[in-house]
Amino acid sequence: MKSTLRGLMFVAASASLAACLSTPAVALADDTPNSCDALKRIVAAAPDGFTSLRPDDGNAVARPYGHDAHCAVKAGAYSCTWTNGTNEGANAGSAADALQGVAADIAACLPDATHDQNSPGRQHFYIGARGQRTQITAMTNGAGKLTLAVSGK
Repeated sequence: MKSTLRGLMFVAASASLAACLSTPAVALADDTPNSCDALKRIVAAAPDGFTSLRPDDGNAVARPYGHDAHCAVKAGAYSCTWTNGTNEGANAGSAADALQGVAADIAACLPDATHDQNSPGRQHFYIGARGQRTQITAMTNGAGKLTLAVSGK
């Protein structure tokens, strides 16, 4: 009797394991790209003119502050514009508050960046020596809009 019960338990456990192994991976909340990874990827793409980026690579930068990011590579720069607070979890404050949050993200994620302008409507950082700098600018853009622009020289 005990050996039959053990055999049934083994078969059930084997079937459960097989079902788990054959089930497709489930996306978890922490599988989503984070803003630090996105900022690092964007800055790293500056030397090649951002050709390795897709428009949605910047969405993770905007996600804490809004969900409607529109990003593109234009004339040697990568830029994203979004509306502040367009998602339920977004910063409900002003665009100026969100701008301060984006600047804090840049400073925390890119410790080699020099923060050389801090105003209510514009935050500017750069990485690298003169003539080879990557410029990072976050700014308010009209009522409730924010823009992140990264350019490389």
